[in-house]
Amino acid sequence: MSVFTPVPESALADWLKDYAIGRLVELKGISAGVQNSNFFVTTTLGRYVLTLFEGIPRAELPYYLHLMAHLARHGLPVPGPIANRHNEYLGTLQDRPAALVVRLSGSSEMSPRLPHCEKVGAMLAGLHLAGQSYGRRQENPRGAAWRAATAQVVRPFLPADEQALLDAELAFQATIDVDALPAGAIHADLFRDNVLWDTDADGDVRIGGVIDFYFAGYDALLFDVAVTVNDWCSTPGCGLDDARAAALLDAYHAERPFTDAERAAWPAMLRAAALRFWLSRAADFHLPRAGEMVLVKDPNEYRDILRLRIAGVPPLPR
Repeated sequence: MSVFTPVPESALADWLKDYAIGRLVELKGISAGVQNSNFFVTTTLGRYVLTLFEGIPRAELPYYLHLMAHLARHGLPVPGPIANRHNEYLGTLQDRPAALVVRLSGSSEMSPRLPHCEKVGAMLAGLHLAGQSYGRRQENPRGAAWRAATAQVVRPFLPADEQALLDAELAFQATIDVDALPAGAIHADLFRDNVLWDTDADGDVRIGGVIDFYFAGYDALLFDVAVTVNDWCSTPGCGLDDARAAALLDAYHAERPFTDAERAAWPAMLRAAALRFWLSRAADFHLPRAGEMVLVKDPNEYRDILRLRIAGVPPLPR
């Protein structure tokens, strides 16, 4: 979430007249993330997040917004989208598709402990189970076809050893039968900064919100688990913390048991997830977009994660 397109307060105040959420009190840009323009919006009736979509085709946006509404109806801590007075989730602001969602409570935890990993694992399983009844289908926008195309774009910027790593991994991933794995709606970007936490009076943590569904799509559920483990359970040296990984995977498995096919594909999915974020970060780094507040993340982190996942990973629980 970055700010590529600034929004004057006067323009937003006028736009909000089409909503029943009160008058504008405060507008503040959000600098974290890399894809869209995002703002905290406070009105006389509540707190919201405004997103201006910078690169996603307008026709694809209803998938994400209705998925969030679907998951929220199933009791998951997901920011429900706000309909305007025409009962539409999607509007237009500053010549960009735009949407408002409820701003959830809590803050990100960038140094997760075992209780955080357990709750994230259980929540992700719940998200996958609830997503099975979601009627819309849209392929993962960062799936295999995107990875192959983006690899050709970033490859000329890489040194020879990284080009060899990229070529070998693409060839390996082409041998994996992803269609044999359970599939459905996935978040696909469940990093630590996309989960908000609250702490109760006894010091116990709970998930206050799961945000940023704008990479969601239909894909192998195991790919989503791999994306999550690679971020939540990585060590500073890009290896896997066995205790955190076990906590997350055991909690997930208790809600949605892994299949034998998923156990066989687990090392490949961890590698595919690492490849996806190495490629996206490399593209953002070497071909940056202009913006007012733009965060570009280091692609070398996920290059190193990929190398270490190739070297070996612990198995899924039985």
